[in-house]
Amino acid sequence: MTIIPSLKLRHKRLFSNIGNPRINNLPGLKQIAIICMATFGIPASISGQDGSTAYNYLNITSSARIYGLGGVNITAVEDDLSVTDQNPALLGSEMDNQVLLDYMLYMGGSNFAGARYAKAVNERGAWSAGIRYFGYGNLQAADEFGNITGTFSPKDVNFNGSFSYDITDRLRGGITLKFLYSSYEAYSALAIATDLGINYYDPESDFSASVVLANVGGQVKKFNETSDKLPIDLRLGIAKVFPGVPVRFSITAWNLTKWHLPYWETGDGSSSEPFTKKDKFSSNLFRHLVFGVDFIPSDRFYVALGYNYKTRTDMSTYSRSFLSGFSLGAGINLRRFNVGLAFAQPHSGATTLMLNLNLNLNDILN
Repeated sequence: MTIIPSLKLRHKRLFSNIGNPRINNLPGLKQIAIICMATFGIPASISGQDGSTAYNYLNITSSARIYGLGGVNITAVEDDLSVTDQNPALLGSEMDNQVLLDYMLYMGGSNFAGARYAKAVNERGAWSAGIRYFGYGNLQAADEFGNITGTFSPKDVNFNGSFSYDITDRLRGGITLKFLYSSYEAYSALAIATDLGINYYDPESDFSASVVLANVGGQVKKFNETSDKLPIDLRLGIAKVFPGVPVRFSITAWNLTKWHLPYWETGDGSSSEPFTKKDKFSSNLFRHLVFGVDFIPSDRFYVALGYNYKTRTDMSTYSRSFLSGFSLGAGINLRRFNVGLAFAQPHSGATTLMLNLNLNLNDILN
C-alpha cells in the first residue's frame, strides 16, 4: 500500500557549557546555568561528556509529528511542511503555498514558537523560509558578588531558509541555511549553520532512507573571547511500511560524530554512594538510536509513538518517570489545514506539549 498517494509522483544555544569556567565567569550568567538544567534536562557532567557545547536548541524539533516519533526523524515523507524540520530533502513542490505555525510549551516554563512558508519552484524544486523563537522566561541577574541587579529574559532566534531539488523521481536533495541570534542578559552572539540532506523514497514499497549532515557552521560574533562550537551531527534514517499494514516503522541514528555518549546513573537520590558512570557498548548503541511508529489508517489521520533512550538516560539525574523517553503525537488532516499535537514527559516534574497548524493557502484562496 502507499500511505501518501499525492506523493506518488515524487518518489531545532542550549547553555550546556555550564561546567565551562569561561561561561560561569560571566556576570549574571549563573542563573542561566539553572534554567539550562531545568529547561533542557542535561546535567553539566553529562553535557560535557557527550561532546555537546552550544546551540543545542537546534536539536529541538518544531514538528509535532517528529516530536511524537521521539524528537529525531529524517525519513517521514509526507505532504506536510513540518516534517522538513530536520531534513531539507523532505521539502518538495507538493508543499506549494503551505504555511506552518508551531508552538511548544517546554520544560522549565520555556516557550518556543515559529512560522514557516514554502513555495514550489517549477515541478522539481521548492524553497521555504521561516523563523523560530526560543524564550526561557524571566531570570534574576546578579553581579560577580552575587548581588541581584534586576531581571532578564534569555532567548535564541533561528532565521532559516531551505531549498530542495528532485535529482531523480526517487532521489531528492536539500539544503538549509540558518542564521542564529542569541541574547543572554548583556551578552549576545551570532552564528551561521547549514544542514545538508538527501532522501531516497520508493512509493511502491513505501520505503524511505535519508542521510543528513546537520548544523555545520560556526560563530560570527562571540559571547566573549572564546568561540563556542555548534552541535555538528551526522544522521542516518530508514522508514518502512509493510504491505497491508497501515503502520510505518522508523529508526533514526544520530550523534554519529561521536561513539561514546556516557551518562551518570544516580539512583533515587537516597544513597550517598558515588554516581555510576554508564559507558557500555549496548548503552552507547541505544543512545544513538530513536525508534518511531506511525499508525496511518488514512491520509487524514495519524498517531505517532516514539522512544528516545538518550532522553530517558539523560533524565537519570532527575526524577524520571515511566514515561521518560516516550513521546506521543496525533494529527488530523482537514481540507484547508492540518493540526498536529504531541506530548512527552521527560521526567516527573516536567510535561512538554507541542502544537502545529499547517495551512494550505492554495485551498484557502480557491
